Amino acid sequence: MALIPPVTRLTSSIIRILGCNPSPMTLQGTNTYLLGTGKKRILIDTGDENVPQYIEHLKGVLKQEQAAISTIILTHWHHDHVGGVKDIVSQKLSEEVPSHVDCKVYKFPRTDASDVCPEIPDSIKVQKLADNQEFAVDGAKVRVLHTPGHTTDHAVLTTDDGTLFSGDCILGEGTAVFEDLYYYMQSLHKILDIKPQRIYPGHGNVIDEPVGKIQYYINHRNQREQQVFNFFVERKNANWQALDVVREVYKETPEELWPAAAYNVGHHLSKLEKEGKLLSGEGSDSDVKYYRYQQTSAL
Repeated sequence: MALIPPVTRLTSSIIRILGCNPSPMTLQGTNTYLLGTGKKRILIDTGDENVPQYIEHLKGVLKQEQAAISTIILTHWHHDHVGGVKDIVSQKLSEEVPSHVDCKVYKFPRTDASDVCPEIPDSIKVQKLADNQEFAVDGAKVRVLHTPGHTTDHAVLTTDDGTLFSGDCILGEGTAVFEDLYYYMQSLHKILDIKPQRIYPGHGNVIDEPVGKIQYYINHRNQREQQVFNFFVERKNANWQALDVVREVYKETPEELWPAAAYNVGHHLSKLEKEGKLLSGEGSDSDVKYYRYQQTSAL
């Protein structure tokens, strides 16, 4: 993986602060972005919880900029994006301008589960985002777009100059996991229609040729789906689980990432089942679902 410094000034009005939480799933860590040039700034995502090193980096940036965070926009509910909210809102991160003054937190509500983030205490009220909602501070203005798929509450942010903050919808390296393939593909096409000039992702480095990257994501998912379906076509008379498919289709993927791959494959299987191409059933372990080729499906 490419090296990402803890703090990087990307433009005169955008500073990236790395979440200091590297892992196989988060790559170098979660990217958080401080927007603006004035006393009040917008922060996109907040990293993981209980990462003092990240808070120190953020505090140092705010002190140097003589600024405070007035708005926090969360791209989605995953812990590595919302975990730092408590520390950021409750602490005085800037000696010149207390960051907790008038700091509001925004996120789209989830539709698949209770919209509760254990990392965010009840004392911090999370405001509901609206599609196409705009936020502005001195030197920066962003528009929020609802892009479900990775999660039901996922959002990306765009600027007038063609910058896209993609959260976990598009990553700087590799491909993303998702909860709903149908909506995820819709979101990818929605982003493609914007034709962004650059992408600042939730993980990984800046994407300087975004249209090609987005098209790759779309083509990759379509190719994966065909590979998954072909797996069953070639093994018509047996039942198979998602991990069986992963062992064959994801041979090039490190084994430590197979559970995440199986998660994605499971959504491909659900989609193929809805389309009448596969049949499903439960094995001896009711938590495991198996699939088999639907004999009446068209090749």
